[in-house]
Amino acid sequence: MANLKGCFPIRELSSYTKGWTIRARVTSRGPTRTFKPKNGGDAGKVFHVDVLDCEGGEIRCNFFNQAADAFDEKLKVGKCFQLSKGNLRIANRQYNTTSHKYEIMFDKEAIVEEVADDAQIDQIKLNLCDLRAVASKTLPCTLDLCGVVVSFKQPYSFTSKDGKDLTKREILLADDSANSMSVTLWGERAQKEDKVFEGNPVVCIKGVTVKEWQSSRSGSLREDGALLFDRKEPEVQRVSQWWTNGGSSQKLTALSQDGPSGPRAPQGKPADLWEVRQVAEKGVADQEVFNVVCRLAVVQTKKQGESQPLFYNACQELKENKALGKELPCNKRVDQSGYCASCGRAGKVAPRLNLRCKFTDCSDSGWFTTFHDGAQRVISMEATEVKELESKSREDLESAVRGSYFQQPFQVTIKAKAEVYNGEQRTNLSCVDARPVPVKDHARLMLSEIQDMLAQDLATSGAGGA
Repeated sequence: MANLKGCFPIRELSSYTKGWTIRARVTSRGPTRTFKPKNGGDAGKVFHVDVLDCEGGEIRCNFFNQAADAFDEKLKVGKCFQLSKGNLRIANRQYNTTSHKYEIMFDKEAIVEEVADDAQIDQIKLNLCDLRAVASKTLPCTLDLCGVVVSFKQPYSFTSKDGKDLTKREILLADDSANSMSVTLWGERAQKEDKVFEGNPVVCIKGVTVKEWQSSRSGSLREDGALLFDRKEPEVQRVSQWWTNGGSSQKLTALSQDGPSGPRAPQGKPADLWEVRQVAEKGVADQEVFNVVCRLAVVQTKKQGESQPLFYNACQELKENKALGKELPCNKRVDQSGYCASCGRAGKVAPRLNLRCKFTDCSDSGWFTTFHDGAQRVISMEATEVKELESKSREDLESAVRGSYFQQPFQVTIKAKAEVYNGEQRTNLSCVDARPVPVKDHARLMLSEIQDMLAQDLATSGAGGA
């Protein structure tokens, strides 16, 4: 049985409770920030922590001005404290993810004493919400999610308007409600190795702020939130079983219009390379998109004996994308001095791959210009690695690229687009996306195709026998 050790249970706190003392563990904390009072005066200071007691009661504590100065360094995540002399107010649901009706405001009268670690108090508490419920939430809101990582983008770094160097990564999350949503990770969480997100792990994310733009919803993990793997909550087991038992091939309802590309993202017609070649030779009216399962055969590293560039430096300064309602990196090519003609200045740059790749399958082969994200996947190298390796040894770079030939099947998205060149119409073929084949999904697809072929054979033989 939980032992409060003479302290008041958090779940029973209200504005009518007097003389209380709580004993709890700090499960998360936000950054210290300054603010200007609405009535004027000197700038103030505030930070918040979420605390959890042995009975599972959780509440947010806000420390202002003198209390912020006194306890800023003391209140560390994971440590246990006794807290008293605070005032309660109704919780602000726009920012507060705890389930408590109230939150606590501490000022100069606050008493905070560190106590010995209490094994009865959990390290963190999750108030999980499924994505179907997110679709009907009043926005903006902050909540906790549990879902499978369907896909993820590569992290990229940029400089914000106020001069801060930032790194972000988008992941596409889905759960057993058959909904999906894009969630943006920041900083160290975005910089985690790709292998952490590979294999469709089920994650819990605490403190996701969800906003809406043009009927599309997407999330962003707060600085005081948490990205958690290998959790034991019942929701984790449920989502994992759903994904294994058919969820991976189930059609998802997308809450985000601009989610990262994943196994479902490229909406193309299934085809082989021979069929793609036939379409290209006949020509297309505007453009067509195909999904082809094939392998990387060759990357063009030389042309007529001259080394071919495998990357270019692209501007990473943020520019407003009005269509999406967010700021995105410019990504336009810069000159040798780093100057971007589009932005009109020299700023932060990053290498982006642009490869000429030959793909092959059992029916045919073909050359396709392959762009950054897909190019990084097919050669299993990030653009920064390519740039660094080339600066040391072009020969070593080409050797590393050759090591990726025929290693694994990829699901390649090919765009066939009509273009006019020197007055003649032709079809331009390019690879706009490539990712390792989801083996289980592809096996199910092939099994389904085999069953269809067997059914057709039976129908044909039956008709012949009649």
